[in-house]
Amino acid sequence: MNEQIQKYNNKQSRGDKAICMLLMNEISRGLPQSECKVWHGHPVWFLDGNPIVGYKKLKDCVRLLFWSGQSFEEQGLRVEGKFKAAEIRYTSKDEVDTRALQRWLKKSKKIQWDYKNIVKRKGKLERRK
Repeated sequence: MNEQIQKYNNKQSRGDKAICMLLMNEISRGLPQSECKVWHGHPVWFLDGNPIVGYKKLKDCVRLLFWSGQSFEEQGLRVEGKFKAAEIRYTSKDEVDTRALQRWLKKSKKIQWDYKNIVKRKGKLERRK
């Protein structure tokens, strides 16, 4: 696994580290062809340079974010931000539904908005083909 992500996980409290480790392992299993790195301070997985999924330790939880998650049409994910991102927040490892997570990861491979080139197009967001 990526050394930067492992360091990020190791910095977390015991409970949050357990969530982060589970997410890291499940994401890596679901997106084996992806590139992963610490990006803007937290772990993110990319396909062809496009951010797909990541997680971040917030004050009282660990947030899992799918950049194109609003288009998945899944009840477990909540709208986040002004584009197409969706999130779910965890306070315990036991809250992570790995079946749902694998389903979302599968959708993330097929449903992608083009975040990689958004700056080049002055804020216009388009679906990747």
